[in-house]
Amino acid sequence: MDAIVFGATGFIGRSLVAELLGRGQRVAAAVRNDTLTPWLNSHDVDTSGLTVVTADITRPLTGLPQVRDVYNTAARFAFGLGVAEARAANVTGALNVLEWAATLPGLRRLVHISGYRVSDARPDYARLGAYEASKAEADLAVRARARELEVPLTIANPSTVIGPGQVIGLAALVEDLWNGRLPALPGGPDVFLPIVTIDYFARFLAEIPASPAGEDYWVLDDTTPVLPELVSTVADHMGVRAPRRTIPVGLVRRLPRKITGADPETLSFLSADRYPTASARAFAGAAGLEMPPAADALRAWADDLVATRFGAASPWLRPYGFRGRTWTMGDAHRPAHVLLHGLPMNADLWAPLAAHLPGPILAPDLPGLGRSAPTAQPIDAWLADLMAPVQTRPVLVAHSLACGPALRFAVEHPERISGLVLIAPAFLQAPGPRLTRSVLAAPMLRRMSAARLAGVLDLPESPEVASAAADLRRSGVARRVVTALRTSYAERARTRALLDRVSVPIEIIVGSADPLFVGVDHPVTEIAGAGHYPQLTHPAQLVPHLGVASTQIGG
Repeated sequence: MDAIVFGATGFIGRSLVAELLGRGQRVAAAVRNDTLTPWLNSHDVDTSGLTVVTADITRPLTGLPQVRDVYNTAARFAFGLGVAEARAANVTGALNVLEWAATLPGLRRLVHISGYRVSDARPDYARLGAYEASKAEADLAVRARARELEVPLTIANPSTVIGPGQVIGLAALVEDLWNGRLPALPGGPDVFLPIVTIDYFARFLAEIPASPAGEDYWVLDDTTPVLPELVSTVADHMGVRAPRRTIPVGLVRRLPRKITGADPETLSFLSADRYPTASARAFAGAAGLEMPPAADALRAWADDLVATRFGAASPWLRPYGFRGRTWTMGDAHRPAHVLLHGLPMNADLWAPLAAHLPGPILAPDLPGLGRSAPTAQPIDAWLADLMAPVQTRPVLVAHSLACGPALRFAVEHPERISGLVLIAPAFLQAPGPRLTRSVLAAPMLRRMSAARLAGVLDLPESPEVASAAADLRRSGVARRVVTALRTSYAERARTRALLDRVSVPIEIIVGSADPLFVGVDHPVTEIAGAGHYPQLTHPAQLVPHLGVASTQIGG
Protein backbone atom coordinates (compact mmCIF):
# COMPACT_ATOMS: atom_id res chain seq x y z
CA MET A 1 0.00 0.00 0.00
CA ASP A 2 1.13 3.55 -0.65
CA ALA A 3 -0.31 5.03 2.52
CA ILE A 4 -2.38 4.39 5.60
CA VAL A 5 -4.61 7.04 7.16
CA PHE A 6 -5.52 6.70 10.83
CA GLY A 7 -8.71 8.51 11.78
CA ALA A 8 -9.99 8.02 8.24
CA THR A 9 -13.64 8.62 9.15
CA GLY A 10 -12.89 12.03 10.65
CA PHE A 11 -13.36 15.37 8.96
CA ILE A 12 -9.70 15.67 7.93
CA GLY A 13 -9.05 11.95 7.47
CA ARG A 14 -11.82 11.24 5.01
CA SER A 15 -10.88 14.21 2.80
CA LEU A 16 -7.24 13.09 2.84
CA VAL A 17 -8.25 9.56 1.81
CA ALA A 18 -10.28 11.02 -1.06
CA GLU A 19 -7.33 13.17 -2.14
CA LEU A 20 -4.87 10.27 -2.08
CA LEU A 21 -7.25 7.98 -3.97
CA GLY A 22 -7.78 10.72 -6.52
CA ARG A 23 -4.02 10.72 -7.11
CA GLY A 24 -4.11 7.02 -7.90
CA GLN A 25 -2.58 5.85 -4.63
CA ARG A 26 -3.41 2.57 -2.90
CA VAL A 27 -4.71 3.62 0.50
CA ALA A 28 -5.45 1.72 3.70
CA ALA A 29 -8.05 3.48 5.84
CA ALA A 30 -7.77 2.61 9.54
CA VAL A 31 -11.16 2.92 11.21
CA ARG A 32 -13.21 1.58 14.07
CA ASN A 33 -16.43 1.50 12.05
CA ASP A 34 -16.64 1.88 8.29
CA THR A 35 -18.65 5.04 7.73
CA LEU A 36 -15.95 6.12 5.28
CA THR A 37 -16.95 4.06 2.25
CA PRO A 38 -20.52 5.42 2.06
CA TRP A 39 -19.13 8.95 2.38
CA LEU A 40 -16.62 8.37 -0.43
CA ASN A 41 -19.34 6.87 -2.62
CA SER A 42 -21.61 9.85 -2.00
CA HIS A 43 -18.78 12.11 -3.19
CA ASP A 44 -18.13 10.05 -6.35
CA VAL A 45 -14.63 8.97 -5.23
CA ASP A 46 -13.16 5.94 -7.01
CA THR A 47 -12.56 3.45 -4.20
CA SER A 48 -10.85 0.76 -6.28
CA GLY A 49 -7.54 1.55 -4.54
CA LEU A 50 -9.04 1.54 -1.01
CA THR A 51 -8.58 -1.08 1.69
CA VAL A 52 -10.49 -0.57 4.94
CA VAL A 53 -8.84 -2.02 8.05
CA THR A 54 -10.05 -2.05 11.64
CA ALA A 55 -7.80 -0.39 14.18
CA ASP A 56 -8.08 1.08 17.68
CA ILE A 57 -5.18 3.45 18.22
CA THR A 58 -5.73 3.55 21.97
CA ARG A 59 -4.19 0.04 22.01
CA PRO A 60 -0.89 -1.22 20.55
CA LEU A 61 -1.29 -1.75 16.80
CA THR A 62 -0.70 -5.09 15.08
CA GLY A 63 -1.75 -6.89 11.92
CA LEU A 64 -1.91 -3.81 9.69
CA PRO A 65 -0.66 -3.76 6.08
CA GLN A 66 2.85 -2.69 5.13
CA VAL A 67 2.81 0.87 3.83
CA ARG A 68 5.19 3.57 2.69
CA ASP A 69 3.54 6.66 4.22
CA VAL A 70 1.68 6.92 7.54
CA TYR A 71 -0.77 9.71 8.31
CA ASN A 72 -2.18 10.17 11.79
CA THR A 73 -5.26 12.37 11.51
CA ALA A 74 -6.97 10.60 14.42
CA ALA A 75 -7.95 12.77 17.37
CA ARG A 76 -10.72 13.20 19.87
CA PHE A 77 -11.90 16.71 19.00
CA ALA A 78 -14.52 17.97 21.41
CA PHE A 79 -14.78 20.37 24.31
CA GLY A 80 -15.71 19.17 27.77
CA LEU A 81 -13.73 15.93 27.51
CA GLY A 82 -12.34 14.21 30.57
CA VAL A 83 -8.55 14.14 30.82
CA ALA A 84 -8.34 10.34 30.55
CA GLU A 85 -10.59 10.26 27.47
CA ALA A 86 -8.66 13.03 25.72
CA ARG A 87 -5.25 11.54 26.50
CA ALA A 88 -6.26 8.03 25.38
CA ALA A 89 -6.85 9.15 21.78
CA ASN A 90 -4.70 12.24 21.45
CA VAL A 91 -1.58 11.22 23.38
CA THR A 92 -1.51 7.43 23.82
CA GLY A 93 -3.05 6.94 20.38
CA ALA A 94 -0.50 9.20 18.69
CA LEU A 95 2.37 7.33 20.33
CA ASN A 96 0.90 3.95 19.37
CA VAL A 97 0.78 5.04 15.73
CA LEU A 98 4.39 6.19 15.94
CA GLU A 99 5.57 2.96 17.58
CA TRP A 100 3.88 0.92 14.83
CA ALA A 101 5.26 3.16 12.08
CA ALA A 102 8.77 2.58 13.45
CA THR A 103 8.44 -1.12 12.64
CA LEU A 104 7.83 -0.55 8.92
CA PRO A 105 10.91 -1.42 6.87
CA GLY A 106 9.84 0.75 3.94
CA LEU A 107 8.59 3.77 5.90
CA ARG A 108 9.11 7.01 4.01
CA ARG A 109 7.25 9.41 6.31
CA LEU A 110 5.05 9.68 9.37
CA VAL A 111 2.81 12.75 9.11
CA HIS A 112 1.30 13.76 12.43
CA ILE A 113 -1.53 16.29 12.64
CA SER A 114 -1.02 18.55 15.61
CA GLY A 115 -2.56 21.91 16.55
CA TYR A 116 -1.63 25.46 15.67
CA ARG A 117 -1.53 26.64 19.30
CA VAL A 118 1.03 24.11 20.48
CA SER A 119 4.21 25.30 22.18
CA ASP A 120 7.32 23.92 23.85
CA ALA A 121 5.84 24.52 27.31
CA ARG A 122 4.36 21.75 29.42
CA PRO A 123 0.58 21.88 28.81
CA ASP A 124 -1.65 23.15 31.61
CA TYR A 125 -4.76 20.93 31.61
CA ALA A 126 -6.57 23.07 34.17
CA ARG A 127 -6.15 26.25 32.14
CA LEU A 128 -6.45 24.91 28.59
CA GLY A 129 -8.95 22.10 28.99
CA ALA A 130 -8.48 18.47 28.08
CA TYR A 131 -8.67 18.74 24.29
CA GLU A 132 -6.12 21.51 23.71
CA ALA A 133 -3.81 20.32 26.47
CA SER A 134 -3.78 16.73 25.22
CA LYS A 135 -2.94 17.88 21.69
CA ALA A 136 -0.08 19.97 23.08
CA GLU A 137 1.18 17.05 25.17
CA ALA A 138 1.01 14.75 22.14
CA ASP A 139 3.01 17.22 20.07
CA LEU A 140 5.89 17.15 22.57
CA ALA A 141 5.71 13.38 23.08
CA VAL A 142 5.63 12.50 19.38
CA ARG A 143 8.62 14.72 18.61
CA ALA A 144 10.67 13.21 21.44
CA ARG A 145 9.83 9.60 20.66
CA ALA A 146 10.41 10.06 16.92
CA ARG A 147 13.92 11.30 17.64
CA GLU A 148 14.60 8.26 19.86
CA LEU A 149 13.36 5.80 17.23
CA GLU A 150 14.76 7.78 14.26
CA VAL A 151 11.34 7.89 12.59
CA PRO A 152 11.15 10.33 9.63
CA LEU A 153 8.52 12.76 10.96
CA THR A 154 6.69 15.80 9.65
CA ILE A 155 4.20 17.66 11.82
CA ALA A 156 1.40 19.70 10.30
CA ASN A 157 -0.21 22.29 12.55
CA PRO A 158 -3.50 23.38 10.95
CA SER A 159 -5.62 26.21 12.27
CA THR A 160 -9.43 26.04 12.24
CA VAL A 161 -10.19 23.76 9.27
CA ILE A 162 -13.42 24.72 7.54
CA GLY A 163 -15.44 23.15 4.77
CA PRO A 164 -18.48 20.95 4.12
CA GLY A 165 -19.11 18.74 7.14
CA GLN A 166 -17.22 20.83 9.72
CA VAL A 167 -19.88 21.67 12.30
CA ILE A 168 -17.89 22.12 15.50
CA GLY A 169 -15.52 24.80 16.75
CA LEU A 170 -16.03 28.05 14.84
CA ALA A 171 -19.26 26.59 13.41
CA ALA A 172 -20.90 26.95 16.82
CA LEU A 173 -20.28 30.70 16.72
CA VAL A 174 -21.71 30.91 13.19
CA GLU A 175 -24.78 28.98 14.34
CA ASP A 176 -25.35 31.44 17.19
CA LEU A 177 -24.96 34.28 14.70
CA TRP A 178 -27.50 32.67 12.34
CA ASN A 179 -30.05 32.17 15.10
CA GLY A 180 -29.68 35.65 16.58
CA ARG A 181 -27.97 34.41 19.76
CA LEU A 182 -24.73 36.37 19.43
CA PRO A 183 -25.28 39.82 20.99
CA ALA A 184 -21.54 40.40 21.47
CA LEU A 185 -18.25 38.80 20.46
CA PRO A 186 -15.94 37.39 23.13
CA GLY A 187 -12.42 38.78 22.91
CA GLY A 188 -11.05 42.09 21.71
CA PRO A 189 -11.09 43.71 18.28
CA ASP A 190 -7.72 42.16 17.33
CA VAL A 191 -8.57 38.49 17.96
CA PHE A 192 -7.07 36.34 15.20
CA LEU A 193 -8.82 33.02 14.61
CA PRO A 194 -7.20 31.81 11.38
CA ILE A 195 -8.82 29.36 8.98
CA VAL A 196 -7.73 26.90 6.34
CA THR A 197 -10.05 25.05 3.96
CA ILE A 198 -10.27 21.28 4.07
CA ASP A 199 -9.58 20.90 0.35
CA TYR A 200 -6.38 22.92 0.58
CA PHE A 201 -5.22 21.12 3.72
CA ALA A 202 -5.83 17.67 2.21
CA ARG A 203 -3.75 18.61 -0.85
CA PHE A 204 -1.04 20.01 1.42
CA LEU A 205 -0.89 16.77 3.41
CA ALA A 206 -0.73 14.67 0.26
CA GLU A 207 2.41 16.53 -0.86
CA ILE A 208 4.33 16.16 2.42
CA PRO A 209 5.83 12.64 2.16
CA ALA A 210 7.89 13.52 -0.92
CA SER A 211 9.49 16.53 0.86
CA PRO A 212 12.38 16.50 3.34
CA ALA A 213 11.56 15.20 6.81
CA GLY A 214 11.87 17.10 10.06
CA GLU A 215 9.81 20.14 9.13
CA ASP A 216 6.94 21.65 11.08
CA TYR A 217 4.28 23.39 9.03
CA TRP A 218 1.80 25.88 10.45
CA VAL A 219 -0.92 25.57 7.83
CA LEU A 220 -3.27 28.52 7.99
CA ASP A 221 -4.36 31.55 6.04
CA ASP A 222 -2.46 34.62 7.24
CA THR A 223 -5.01 36.80 5.44
CA THR A 224 -7.91 35.57 7.58
CA PRO A 225 -9.63 38.74 8.83
CA VAL A 226 -9.61 39.43 12.56
CA LEU A 227 -12.60 37.90 14.31
CA PRO A 228 -14.97 40.91 14.23
CA GLU A 229 -14.37 41.29 10.47
CA LEU A 230 -14.66 37.54 9.95
CA VAL A 231 -18.04 37.50 11.67
CA SER A 232 -19.18 40.56 9.73
CA THR A 233 -18.24 38.86 6.45
CA VAL A 234 -20.32 35.81 7.32
CA ALA A 235 -23.21 37.90 8.69
CA ASP A 236 -23.38 40.08 5.57
CA HIS A 237 -23.44 36.99 3.38
CA MET A 238 -26.22 35.31 5.40
CA GLY A 239 -28.21 38.53 5.74
CA VAL A 240 -28.15 38.62 9.54
CA ARG A 241 -26.99 41.29 11.97
CA ALA A 242 -23.41 41.10 13.20
CA PRO A 243 -22.69 41.99 16.82
CA ARG A 244 -21.14 45.42 17.23
CA ARG A 245 -19.70 44.92 20.69
CA THR A 246 -16.86 42.79 22.04
CA ILE A 247 -16.40 41.46 25.56
CA PRO A 248 -12.88 40.95 26.99
CA VAL A 249 -12.00 37.29 27.45
CA GLY A 250 -11.17 37.89 31.11
CA LEU A 251 -14.69 39.16 31.75
CA VAL A 252 -16.24 36.26 29.84
CA ARG A 253 -14.31 33.83 32.04
CA ARG A 254 -15.72 35.42 35.19
CA LEU A 255 -19.34 35.45 34.03
CA PRO A 256 -21.59 32.38 34.40
CA ARG A 257 -21.69 30.23 31.27
CA LYS A 258 -25.51 30.33 31.24
CA ILE A 259 -25.22 34.07 30.63
CA THR A 260 -22.38 34.12 28.08
CA GLY A 261 -23.10 30.84 26.30
CA ALA A 262 -19.33 30.50 25.80
CA ASP A 263 -17.55 27.22 26.41
CA PRO A 264 -14.59 27.99 28.71
CA GLU A 265 -12.31 25.74 26.65
CA THR A 266 -12.80 27.85 23.54
CA LEU A 267 -11.59 31.04 25.20
CA SER A 268 -7.89 30.18 25.01
CA PHE A 269 -8.20 30.26 21.20
CA LEU A 270 -9.29 33.92 21.34
CA SER A 271 -5.90 35.52 20.98
CA ALA A 272 -4.12 38.09 18.86
CA ASP A 273 -1.17 35.70 18.38
CA ARG A 274 0.32 35.21 14.93
CA TYR A 275 2.07 32.06 13.76
CA PRO A 276 5.28 31.04 11.89
CA THR A 277 3.85 30.21 8.47
CA ALA A 278 6.88 30.98 6.29
CA SER A 279 7.92 27.35 5.81
CA ALA A 280 4.35 26.27 4.96
CA ARG A 281 3.97 29.08 2.46
CA ALA A 282 7.28 28.20 0.80
CA PHE A 283 6.31 24.53 0.66
CA ALA A 284 2.92 25.34 -0.83
CA GLY A 285 4.49 27.60 -3.42
CA ALA A 286 6.91 24.89 -4.50
CA ALA A 287 4.02 22.40 -4.74
CA GLY A 288 1.84 24.81 -6.72
CA LEU A 289 -0.79 25.03 -3.98
CA GLU A 290 -2.84 28.20 -3.60
CA MET A 291 -5.34 28.99 -0.87
CA PRO A 292 -8.75 30.31 -1.92
CA PRO A 293 -9.49 33.86 -0.72
CA ALA A 294 -10.49 33.69 2.93
CA ALA A 295 -13.71 35.65 2.46
CA ASP A 296 -14.84 33.38 -0.39
CA ALA A 297 -14.05 30.29 1.69
CA LEU A 298 -16.04 31.63 4.64
CA ARG A 299 -19.06 32.40 2.45
CA ALA A 300 -19.02 28.96 0.85
CA TRP A 301 -18.76 27.33 4.28
CA ALA A 302 -21.64 29.44 5.58
CA ASP A 303 -23.77 28.17 2.69
CA ASP A 304 -22.95 24.59 3.67
CA LEU A 305 -23.73 25.20 7.32
CA VAL A 306 -27.13 26.71 6.52
CA ALA A 307 -27.92 24.01 3.94
CA THR A 308 -27.22 21.23 6.43
CA ARG A 309 -28.84 22.97 9.39
CA PHE A 310 -25.42 22.92 11.03
CA GLY A 311 -25.09 19.20 10.62
CA ALA A 312 -28.66 18.24 11.47
CA ALA A 313 -29.94 17.62 7.91
CA SER A 314 -28.88 16.66 4.41
CA PRO A 315 -29.53 19.02 1.47
CA TRP A 316 -32.03 17.61 -1.01
CA LEU A 317 -30.92 19.76 -3.94
CA ARG A 318 -27.63 21.21 -5.19
CA PRO A 319 -26.21 23.70 -5.87
CA TYR A 320 -27.39 25.87 -3.01
CA GLY A 321 -26.42 29.11 -1.37
CA PHE A 322 -27.17 32.79 -0.95
CA ARG A 323 -27.57 34.80 -4.13
CA GLY A 324 -27.43 38.29 -2.79
CA ARG A 325 -29.82 38.13 0.15
CA THR A 326 -31.89 35.25 -1.24
CA TRP A 327 -31.40 31.58 -0.40
CA THR A 328 -31.73 29.49 -3.56
CA MET A 329 -31.43 25.82 -4.41
CA GLY A 330 -31.01 24.31 -7.84
CA ASP A 331 -30.24 25.61 -11.31
CA ALA A 332 -30.39 29.40 -11.47
CA HIS A 333 -29.89 29.54 -15.25
CA ARG A 334 -31.63 26.64 -17.00
CA PRO A 335 -34.47 25.36 -14.80
CA ALA A 336 -37.42 23.50 -16.25
CA HIS A 337 -39.52 24.52 -13.23
CA VAL A 338 -39.28 27.46 -10.85
CA LEU A 339 -40.97 26.62 -7.55
CA LEU A 340 -42.26 29.30 -5.16
CA HIS A 341 -43.30 28.09 -1.72
CA GLY A 342 -46.26 29.14 0.39
CA LEU A 343 -46.39 29.98 4.08
CA PRO A 344 -45.26 29.31 6.68
CA MET A 345 -42.92 27.00 4.76
CA ASN A 346 -39.66 27.44 2.84
CA ALA A 347 -38.19 25.96 -0.35
CA ASP A 348 -37.79 22.57 1.32
CA LEU A 349 -41.55 22.26 0.85
CA TRP A 350 -40.79 21.08 -2.69
CA ALA A 351 -38.43 18.22 -1.85
CA PRO A 352 -41.01 15.40 -2.22
CA LEU A 353 -42.28 16.81 -5.51
CA ALA A 354 -38.80 17.48 -6.90
CA ALA A 355 -37.99 13.80 -6.63
CA HIS A 356 -40.63 13.18 -9.33
CA LEU A 357 -39.66 16.00 -11.72
CA PRO A 358 -37.49 15.05 -14.70
CA GLY A 359 -35.63 18.31 -15.28
CA PRO A 360 -33.62 20.87 -13.31
CA ILE A 361 -35.47 23.13 -10.90
CA LEU A 362 -34.91 26.42 -9.12
CA ALA A 363 -36.38 26.75 -5.63
CA PRO A 364 -35.78 29.95 -3.63
CA ASP A 365 -36.88 30.98 -0.16
CA LEU A 366 -39.11 34.04 -0.47
CA PRO A 367 -37.53 37.32 0.72
CA GLY A 368 -37.43 37.65 4.49
CA LEU A 369 -38.82 34.12 4.89
CA GLY A 370 -37.17 30.76 5.38
CA ARG A 371 -33.44 31.33 5.06
CA SER A 372 -33.63 34.46 2.89
CA ALA A 373 -32.90 37.86 4.36
CA PRO A 374 -35.52 40.60 4.18
CA THR A 375 -35.27 43.09 1.35
CA ALA A 376 -36.62 46.58 0.72
CA GLN A 377 -37.75 45.45 -2.75
CA PRO A 378 -41.42 44.73 -3.43
CA ILE A 379 -41.83 41.00 -3.95
CA ASP A 380 -42.70 41.51 -7.63
CA ALA A 381 -39.34 43.23 -8.21
CA TRP A 382 -37.62 40.45 -6.23
CA LEU A 383 -39.21 37.81 -8.48
CA ALA A 384 -38.17 39.70 -11.62
CA ASP A 385 -34.59 39.76 -10.35
CA LEU A 386 -34.73 36.04 -9.53
CA MET A 387 -35.89 35.29 -13.07
CA ALA A 388 -33.44 37.64 -14.80
CA PRO A 389 -30.57 35.10 -15.16
CA VAL A 390 -32.94 32.31 -16.32
CA GLN A 391 -32.19 31.33 -19.91
CA THR A 392 -35.07 28.87 -20.34
CA ARG A 393 -38.82 29.38 -20.39
CA PRO A 394 -39.66 27.38 -17.28
CA VAL A 395 -43.01 26.44 -15.84
CA LEU A 396 -43.62 28.77 -12.91
CA VAL A 397 -45.14 26.80 -10.03
CA ALA A 398 -46.45 28.62 -6.96
CA HIS A 399 -48.19 27.55 -3.79
CA SER A 400 -50.74 29.36 -1.64
CA LEU A 401 -49.70 32.95 -0.96
CA ALA A 402 -46.90 32.81 -3.55
CA CYS A 403 -49.57 32.41 -6.23
CA GLY A 404 -50.20 36.16 -6.22
CA PRO A 405 -46.65 37.21 -7.19
CA ALA A 406 -46.44 34.33 -9.67
CA LEU A 407 -49.69 35.37 -11.33
CA ARG A 408 -48.55 38.99 -11.62
CA PHE A 409 -45.24 37.87 -13.16
CA ALA A 410 -47.11 35.71 -15.71
CA VAL A 411 -49.27 38.66 -16.70
CA GLU A 412 -46.36 41.10 -17.02
CA HIS A 413 -43.78 38.72 -18.53
CA PRO A 414 -45.57 35.97 -20.50
CA GLU A 415 -42.57 35.63 -22.82
CA ARG A 416 -40.38 34.47 -19.89
CA ILE A 417 -42.36 31.36 -18.91
CA SER A 418 -44.02 28.48 -20.74
CA GLY A 419 -46.78 27.91 -18.20
CA LEU A 420 -48.19 28.81 -14.80
CA VAL A 421 -49.27 26.34 -12.12
CA LEU A 422 -51.14 27.61 -9.06
CA ILE A 423 -51.37 25.12 -6.20
CA ALA A 424 -53.94 25.91 -3.52
CA PRO A 425 -54.05 29.60 -4.50
CA ALA A 426 -54.85 31.51 -1.33
CA PHE A 427 -56.60 34.33 -3.18
CA LEU A 428 -59.26 31.83 -4.30
CA GLN A 429 -59.73 30.11 -0.94
CA ALA A 430 -61.30 30.89 2.38
CA PRO A 431 -59.00 31.30 5.39
CA GLY A 432 -58.88 27.89 7.05
CA PRO A 433 -57.72 26.60 10.42
CA ARG A 434 -54.09 27.23 9.43
CA LEU A 435 -54.81 30.97 9.52
CA THR A 436 -56.56 31.10 12.87
CA ARG A 437 -55.29 32.91 15.93
CA SER A 438 -52.72 30.20 16.67
CA VAL A 439 -50.87 31.04 13.47
CA LEU A 440 -51.49 34.76 13.26
CA ALA A 441 -49.76 35.39 16.59
CA ALA A 442 -46.06 35.70 15.75
CA PRO A 443 -44.71 34.87 19.23
CA MET A 444 -46.77 31.67 19.30
CA LEU A 445 -45.71 30.77 15.78
CA ARG A 446 -42.06 31.26 16.69
CA ARG A 447 -42.33 28.92 19.67
CA MET A 448 -43.97 26.09 17.75
CA SER A 449 -42.21 22.76 17.68
CA ALA A 450 -42.16 20.82 14.44
CA ALA A 451 -44.85 18.51 15.84
CA ARG A 452 -47.10 21.40 16.85
CA LEU A 453 -46.64 23.13 13.49
CA ALA A 454 -47.52 19.92 11.68
CA GLY A 455 -50.68 19.68 13.73
CA VAL A 456 -51.73 23.24 12.98
CA LEU A 457 -51.13 22.73 9.26
CA ASP A 458 -52.86 19.34 9.28
CA LEU A 459 -49.71 17.63 8.02
CA PRO A 460 -47.73 14.60 9.17
CA GLU A 461 -44.42 15.34 10.80
CA SER A 462 -41.70 15.46 8.16
CA PRO A 463 -38.26 16.95 7.47
CA GLU A 464 -39.98 19.69 5.47
CA VAL A 465 -42.11 20.77 8.41
CA ALA A 466 -39.11 20.54 10.75
CA SER A 467 -37.17 22.79 8.38
CA ALA A 468 -39.95 25.39 8.42
CA ALA A 469 -40.18 25.25 12.21
CA ALA A 470 -36.43 25.82 12.48
CA ASP A 471 -36.65 28.97 10.35
CA LEU A 472 -39.64 30.29 12.27
CA ARG A 473 -37.52 30.29 15.42
CA ARG A 474 -35.03 32.68 13.85
CA SER A 475 -35.30 36.36 14.69
CA GLY A 476 -37.98 38.18 12.70
CA VAL A 477 -39.12 35.30 10.47
CA ALA A 478 -42.38 34.51 12.31
CA ARG A 479 -43.28 38.20 12.38
CA ARG A 480 -42.66 38.51 8.63
CA VAL A 481 -44.79 35.40 7.97
CA VAL A 482 -47.71 37.02 9.79
CA THR A 483 -47.22 40.29 7.92
CA ALA A 484 -47.12 38.47 4.57
CA LEU A 485 -50.32 36.58 5.43
CA ARG A 486 -52.20 39.76 6.26
CA THR A 487 -50.88 41.69 3.26
CA SER A 488 -51.76 38.93 0.83
CA TYR A 489 -55.29 38.54 2.08
CA ALA A 490 -55.85 42.27 1.75
CA GLU A 491 -55.06 41.96 -1.99
CA ARG A 492 -57.27 38.97 -2.78
CA ALA A 493 -59.82 40.73 -5.01
CA ARG A 494 -57.18 42.58 -7.05
CA THR A 495 -55.22 39.36 -7.57
CA ARG A 496 -58.31 37.41 -8.72
CA ALA A 497 -58.96 40.01 -11.41
CA LEU A 498 -55.63 39.17 -13.04
CA LEU A 499 -56.72 35.64 -13.96
CA ASP A 500 -58.47 36.90 -17.07
CA ARG A 501 -55.25 38.53 -18.30
CA VAL A 502 -53.05 35.42 -18.27
CA SER A 503 -51.88 34.51 -21.78
CA VAL A 504 -49.77 31.43 -20.96
CA PRO A 505 -51.20 27.97 -20.21
CA ILE A 506 -52.43 27.87 -16.64
CA GLU A 507 -53.19 25.01 -14.25
CA ILE A 508 -55.01 25.39 -10.94
CA ILE A 509 -54.62 22.51 -8.49
CA VAL A 510 -56.27 22.02 -5.11
CA GLY A 511 -56.73 19.22 -2.62
CA SER A 512 -60.19 17.74 -2.20
CA ALA A 513 -60.07 18.68 1.49
CA ASP A 514 -59.13 22.26 0.65
CA PRO A 515 -61.42 23.33 -2.23
CA LEU A 516 -61.73 26.74 -3.87
CA PHE A 517 -63.98 29.25 -2.17
CA VAL A 518 -64.36 31.37 -5.32
CA GLY A 519 -65.36 30.00 -8.72
CA VAL A 520 -63.10 30.61 -11.73
CA ASP A 521 -63.41 30.20 -15.48
CA HIS A 522 -60.28 28.08 -15.67
CA PRO A 523 -60.22 24.28 -15.24
CA VAL A 524 -59.40 23.16 -11.72
CA THR A 525 -57.69 19.84 -10.90
CA GLU A 526 -58.65 18.34 -7.57
CA ILE A 527 -56.26 15.88 -5.86
CA ALA A 528 -58.31 13.31 -3.96
CA GLY A 529 -57.48 13.08 -0.27
CA ALA A 530 -55.13 16.05 -0.29
CA GLY A 531 -55.34 19.20 1.80
CA HIS A 532 -53.59 22.54 1.44
CA TYR A 533 -50.16 21.01 0.78
CA PRO A 534 -50.60 18.36 -1.95
CA GLN A 535 -46.96 18.70 -3.02
CA LEU A 536 -46.04 17.27 0.39
CA THR A 537 -48.72 14.62 0.74
CA HIS A 538 -49.48 13.63 -2.88
CA PRO A 539 -46.45 14.69 -4.98
CA ALA A 540 -46.76 11.98 -7.65
CA GLN A 541 -50.34 13.02 -8.43
CA LEU A 542 -49.22 16.58 -9.16
CA VAL A 543 -46.55 15.77 -11.71
CA PRO A 544 -48.83 15.20 -14.75
CA HIS A 545 -50.24 18.69 -14.28
CA LEU A 546 -46.99 20.63 -14.08
CA GLY A 547 -46.33 21.01 -17.80
CA VAL A 548 -43.07 20.85 -19.78
CA ALA A 549 -40.85 23.90 -20.09
CA SER A 550 -39.37 25.20 -23.32
CA THR A 551 -35.63 24.72 -23.50
CA GLN A 552 -34.66 28.36 -23.90
CA ILE A 553 -35.98 31.90 -24.05
CA GLY A 554 -37.84 32.28 -27.30
CA GLY A 555 -38.21 28.48 -27.69
